[in-house]
Amino acid sequence: MIRLLLADDQEMVRVGFRMVLDAQPDITVVAEASDGAQAVAALTGEDAVAADLVLMDIRMPVMDGVEATRRIAEASAAKVLVLTTFDLDEYVYAALKAGASGFLLKDAGPAELLAAIHAVMAGDSVVAPSATRRLLERFLPGLPDDPDARRPARERFEPLTQRELEVLTAVGQGLTNTEIAGTLYLAEATVKTHIGHILAKLNLRDRVGMVVLAYDTGLVRPRG
Repeated sequence: MIRLLLADDQEMVRVGFRMVLDAQPDITVVAEASDGAQAVAALTGEDAVAADLVLMDIRMPVMDGVEATRRIAEASAAKVLVLTTFDLDEYVYAALKAGASGFLLKDAGPAELLAAIHAVMAGDSVVAPSATRRLLERFLPGLPDDPDARRPARERFEPLTQRELEVLTAVGQGLTNTEIAGTLYLAEATVKTHIGHILAKLNLRDRVGMVVLAYDTGLVRPRG
């Protein structure tokens, strides 16, 4: 059973999510929070609830979702899935750096929401590829300077095979694993294997890190 905590300052949003989630045989909502501070307290306080995953809004009163994610990542084993709109892209990036396992658009349908929850609980990072591309193209100039990431691309990608570099490029372009498989004429399982090798060789945490690196080194360019 996947135990969820809903963190959103809009009660109607929480009600909507709860209706969908509690109807699933393997998911139960164990707590709700109307701001980030409540979410942190619910997971780390004296009467902490046992939750596996937090559906975390970004813009909330008292404490926003970024700071709440950071504190939860430091003090709890619960994973965080950020809920966002394109208007809050810069906050999403900050939340991912703070330890979130991915992000989902707030207007996602029930099927997409459930798939994201199961993916995160399986250890994957949930990143809507098209949303990631738009996110990075919008705020890339404001990314913090990372001297390591700005080494010459040839040196940075030296550990990769040519095929792995092609997969990294495709991920940076916002393609899903299925799309990458079709483009490069590979089995989807092979794409996943390549991604695993890329993460290990480049010491990256997840798919988000791959996309950021691809843009930051110039391997992929924002669309004009």
